[in-house]
Amino acid sequence: MNPAARRRIGPLLLCAGLAMSCSGSAQAQGQALAATEPVSVTAVAAAADSGRPAPLAGTRLAGQGLLRFWGLEVYQASLWVGPAFRPESFASQPFALELEYRRAFKAGAIAERSIQEMRRLGSFSDSQAQRWQRALQVALPDVRPGDRIVGLHRPGLGARFEQGGRLLGEVADPEFARLFFAIWLSPGTSEPTLREALLAGVGPG
Repeated sequence: MNPAARRRIGPLLLCAGLAMSCSGSAQAQGQALAATEPVSVTAVAAAADSGRPAPLAGTRLAGQGLLRFWGLEVYQASLWVGPAFRPESFASQPFALELEYRRAFKAGAIAERSIQEMRRLGSFSDSQAQRWQRALQVALPDVRPGDRIVGLHRPGLGARFEQGGRLLGEVADPEFARLFFAIWLSPGTSEPTLREALLAGVGPG
């Protein structure tokens, strides 16, 4: 894979883990090889999940997008925001980002890829990167197809991670939270089409 394609893999996707998860299906491999773009995003109608309770009180479903890599589904992302949410100031507002995984990934791989994406969007030391990666790996579980992980942005406090309403872990650092959620919400994200799908129900930013 060339460097440009690798950069476009996008949020929380580790190439090696995805390749291993695909190895058992010849049909899936054929679909992957037929894809013309390594990464694609499909907007998902918000009405499909409109009946589900919001993961954060006072929020509504703003948008959803399905991320694919070489034609293979990786995860569906959903963004829940408050009535006054503005994309340009997401770091100062509470919201919930849910990822429903379509493939299995190890917590360590998710944490490592997250730090790589965060480095694209902000500057921090190697020691800080190591602390954040350890904290994220502790907060997140290994995921399997169908698992839904919710990240809650808590302005001024950090990030909280839940699964099925149960607390998985927290990273009590506002700067971590800003850069982590910037993976999806910053104008500088590696996946602008996914950002557009997530923000479909809010004003421009």
